[in-house]
Amino acid sequence: MPDANDKVRVAIAAPLAPELCDRIAAVDPRVEVVVDQELLPPMRHAADFAGDPAWSRTADQQARYDALLDTAEVLYGIPDLKPAALARTVAANPELRWVMTMAAGGGSQVLAAGLPADAFERIVFTTSAGAHGVPLAEWALFGLFCGCKELPRLQRQQRAHDWPSRIVGRPIEGSTVLIAGLGGIGQQVARRCKALGMTVLGVKRQVSEVANVDEVHALADLADIIGRADHIVLTLPGTPQTEKLIDARMLGLAKPGVTVVNVGRGTVIDQDALIEALRSGQVGFAALDVFEREPLEPDSPLWDLDNVLISPHSGGLDNAEDERICEIFCDNLRLYLAGRGLNNVVDPGLGY
Repeated sequence: MPDANDKVRVAIAAPLAPELCDRIAAVDPRVEVVVDQELLPPMRHAADFAGDPAWSRTADQQARYDALLDTAEVLYGIPDLKPAALARTVAANPELRWVMTMAAGGGSQVLAAGLPADAFERIVFTTSAGAHGVPLAEWALFGLFCGCKELPRLQRQQRAHDWPSRIVGRPIEGSTVLIAGLGGIGQQVARRCKALGMTVLGVKRQVSEVANVDEVHALADLADIIGRADHIVLTLPGTPQTEKLIDARMLGLAKPGVTVVNVGRGTVIDQDALIEALRSGQVGFAALDVFEREPLEPDSPLWDLDNVLISPHSGGLDNAEDERICEIFCDNLRLYLAGRGLNNVVDPGLGY
C-alpha cells in the first residue's frame, strides 16, 4: 500500500488517448502518469491496442519505451501486447507492483509470459473484465436471432431475387438457452435472454445463484443438461480446463438443429467437430466471434458453410471501449491507493 504522500508512477504501455491519460492522473494527486505518445503505435480504431502493424519503433525509441516501463510501479497495458515484452519488463523492474491487461481474458497473455512464481507474489495482474459484457451480450443475441429467423436463407433468397412461400421462423420467446460461463459477459447475456421470455440455464465452475438464470449447474454437469437447450451461448475463457469442452460427444448430446454462439474463446470448441455437426445439421446455425486459430485460415470450411456467421473477433468492440477500460482501471487505482484488494485479479492457477 502506498504511503499517504508517496507518488504512484503509472506508465502507459498501450495506446491511450491523451484525455484518458489525463483522467487517470486526475484520480489522485499522488498519481504520476508517464506517457510518451510518440512511443505508442497509432490506433486504427477504438481499442486497437496493438496499433498499426506497419508502425515500428527505432532502436532509440525502443530503448526509451523500455526505460519508461522500467521505472513504473503500475503498468496500464501489457507492453505491445506481447508476453515476451511483459517478461522482459517484469525481470527489469523490481518496483513493479501491478499490471492491468487490456483484454478481459488477459490472463492467458500473462501466463504465456512464463513468469517465475515469485512474480505473482509481488505483482498483481488484473484484466478489463466487464468492459466487453454489454457489446458481447448484444452480439450473442444478434447470433441467436440470426439463427432463429434464418438470416442465411433470407440472404440467399435476396441475392437470387427469389420470393418463396412464406418462411416459418423459430420463436425466441419460450425457447431455452444454455449459457456456459456466468461471469460478467454471461450475466449480461442472461439478463437479455430473460427479458425476451427465454428459459435460462447456466453452467459455471462453482454452483451459486445468479440473477436471471433459472437453473445454475456445475460446468462438470454440462453433458447432463445440454440436450435441453435450443441455443448454446459460450462465454468461457480459454484455459486448459475449457479447451475443446464442446467436442463431438457434447455436440451429439445437444438437440438436433441447436444454435451455437461463441463469444468466449475459440479453443472452447473442437472446431473440426463443429464443422461436421454443421454439415450434418446437428448444429443448425453457428455465430462465431472467436476461433481456435486467429485469423481464421483462408481454407477453413467454416467460410463456405451457409449456416455459419463469422465475425473477426470484433463482437466486443465499440467506440466507447477505451473509455470503459480506462474507468475500470481508475476504479482499481482508487482501491490500490487505499491499500484494498483489486477487482478482476488474474488467478495464475486458473488462467483468468
